[in-house]
Amino acid sequence: MSMKKKSTIIALAVLVATSVSAQTVYDAANIISKDLNGTARFVGMGGAMGALGGDISTIGTNPAGIGIYRSNDAMVSFGFSSMGVESKLGSNTFNSDKNRWNFDNAGFVFSTKLGNVTTLRYVNFGFNYHKAKSFNRTMTMGGQYGLSQTDLMASQANQMYGAGMDLQQLTEKNILPYDQDRVGWLGALGWDARLFETDDDPNNPYYSLGISPYATYKSVERGGVDQYDFNIAFNFNDRFYFGVTIGAYDVNYRKSYFYGEDMGGGNDYSISSENRINGAGWDAKFGFILRPMEDSPLRLGLAIHTPTFYKLTYTTRAAIQSNIWYVNNETGEEFQEHLSYDTYYELNNKDMKSEFELRTPWTYNLSIGYTVGSNLALGAEYEYQDYSKMAFYYPEGDKMEYESEEAKINNKGVSTFRIGAEYKVIPEFALRLGYNYSSAAFKNDAVKTLPYNSLNVDTDFANTKSLSNYTLGIGYRGSSFYADLAYKYSTQKADFYPFALPGNNGNYDVPAVTKVTNSRSQVLFTLGMRF
Repeated sequence: MSMKKKSTIIALAVLVATSVSAQTVYDAANIISKDLNGTARFVGMGGAMGALGGDISTIGTNPAGIGIYRSNDAMVSFGFSSMGVESKLGSNTFNSDKNRWNFDNAGFVFSTKLGNVTTLRYVNFGFNYHKAKSFNRTMTMGGQYGLSQTDLMASQANQMYGAGMDLQQLTEKNILPYDQDRVGWLGALGWDARLFETDDDPNNPYYSLGISPYATYKSVERGGVDQYDFNIAFNFNDRFYFGVTIGAYDVNYRKSYFYGEDMGGGNDYSISSENRINGAGWDAKFGFILRPMEDSPLRLGLAIHTPTFYKLTYTTRAAIQSNIWYVNNETGEEFQEHLSYDTYYELNNKDMKSEFELRTPWTYNLSIGYTVGSNLALGAEYEYQDYSKMAFYYPEGDKMEYESEEAKINNKGVSTFRIGAEYKVIPEFALRLGYNYSSAAFKNDAVKTLPYNSLNVDTDFANTKSLSNYTLGIGYRGSSFYADLAYKYSTQKADFYPFALPGNNGNYDVPAVTKVTNSRSQVLFTLGMRF
């Protein structure tokens, strides 16, 4: 299978010679995207409360929603999640499941009334913590892919050679390759494990065996993005509301990667890595809600979120083991060589670190809300974020051209639609229903490309499709105490590939596609008090 790509990426590869490369647009998109999470009321209505306001979770979508409050509020949310991954390659099907308890949300609002006749009626202050993104996911796969990862190892070795870094010369001079700025770990490990050979071609001196092995794969992702929002909101004449939220983010992402190939005849290898991305970021959100007609319950909302400015550290280690049969050219005797290399020990018990900054795209949010009497509330939202505008920077402030250009080529704008309804059967008891849809962040022909000096050996990538969240909930409201329960079911399909192999004219060859379905069931429970 072949994927068409612009040749810009190939040309940009020559720019990555002064510093090792580690981060990819797939890592960045994983951090940028957010789960539907918050209070059980907010989730039960599909998150479509930007114009309705009056819920602590709107602090992160439309900050003006906190201006609706006329009393103090404090709450906590917790729940249970069940996550599943189904992967299909031909007739092979694999399933991975994980269950966990969550404590993902806590917040409060302090409401200050200034008067009934003044233009400024209320000034409110709010704080909210919630888990913006959960990375808990396990995937396994195996089958005949049609291509070998050793082809990519040899390709990276040839790119290094073209940039003036010859792996064979490093070996002859007894120079450790893993701490060299112009050495990619995938090619270096493959060379040390003798998974590709040399040729007389002066331009491409390294070549692989061109086999079609049976491959096995497993990845385990853990961690999340914690979001802390601090808000101030204003109520003018009970018709115009304005709010500002400053958000702080804490990133903790971990990925364990394993990939192996059985080439037959007792020849095989496996490669693995342990990766971490840690760091922090901040953003600002500005929100408005307007009641255009005094005698109408119609509300219109607008919110703008600045980019999130992340400072991140990528930490990695990698290892490879190979079992290869050889023939002694002099004696004709066959022997098997067992080789094992681990970058952690090769670098004197150290992981390799790479620091970078990530700037996410701007976010634009439009919302509408309407109430019918005191029994029915309806909300709808549209949100847009252009993932192709994400940008990477070195700690010194210079732009990372390769990675930033990758985003322009692989990513696209994401549209999110949210609708929700709440119906009060009696004043104390409410039923809720919602739907939340986000379009795909990756183009259909997107591929994960590694520059010749990349630290990455986890060559896998998944082009995720649209995401759907189906929600429902119930709620109880007393004179001060309240309790809400919500259920959310999420589903998202993806096309998974273990690697992409550079071809001619900017094309990339990819193995047979693995069809993946990610699903998640979540029950949320919120306890709160208004006073």
